[in-house]
Amino acid sequence: MVYFVATPIGNLGEITYRAVETLKNVSAIFCEDTRHSRILLERYGIVKPTYSYHKFNETKQLGLVLGFCERGEDVAVISDAGMPAINDPGNVLVNALKEKGHPYTVVSGPSAFVNAFVLSGYQPPFAFYGFLPEKLSDRDKLLDASVEVAIFYVSVHDLAENMSYLAKRLGNRECCLVKELTKTHETVRFCHLADSIEEDKGEFVLVVNRGKAVNPLCELSVADHINYYLKDGMSKSEAVKAVAKDRNVPKNEIYKQTI
Repeated sequence: MVYFVATPIGNLGEITYRAVETLKNVSAIFCEDTRHSRILLERYGIVKPTYSYHKFNETKQLGLVLGFCERGEDVAVISDAGMPAINDPGNVLVNALKEKGHPYTVVSGPSAFVNAFVLSGYQPPFAFYGFLPEKLSDRDKLLDASVEVAIFYVSVHDLAENMSYLAKRLGNRECCLVKELTKTHETVRFCHLADSIEEDKGEFVLVVNRGKAVNPLCELSVADHINYYLKDGMSKSEAVKAVAKDRNVPKNEIYKQTI
């Protein structure tokens, strides 16, 4: 059996009893970074052979993992933090196990985008995109301006550029920017995509709220928009007020366009 085991995303105490027991009982543990995972394993007195299993050697290590399976031995796969195969190595192995008919399962636990979504207070449905592609053409294919709540992983070095791109692509939506999840200095910041954010370190989960529904009347010219309300029996001042509210602009802006 291959166990895909979720590990803490920050606070090392946030690991399930089943996860600890699984890691203690398997024959070997495949880690995204063995040096990083050693801190967690030592914390819980887990002494097992560890092997590297990261995005650069994922395919190369398949034979080693499958060898354990063929001998009937249990192994675990863990990432540096959170759930394997969620923007971390694991998908290639899952598909190999499916093809070979070897059993595998997931040992539940934390995932950063789930925590961030809960902290945002936004409503589902949502779409999780992980890290944005580097090429703009790939980003444009991936994202549609009508997307509902969208969740991204962002490094500090890409934060300003990613938020600026998303503001242009999706509109200046409200968003929730989260870092240091489950740690002492966990921060949750509500802002808008076009805001200037000063940060010098860390990785973030960016939860972008859905855009506000566009009133179809706003697709009309201002004059036609006003006429719509005039035909409905409103006075001109009432119609101007209604149009200003629809378009979220001051009344005097509407008056200027009717002169």
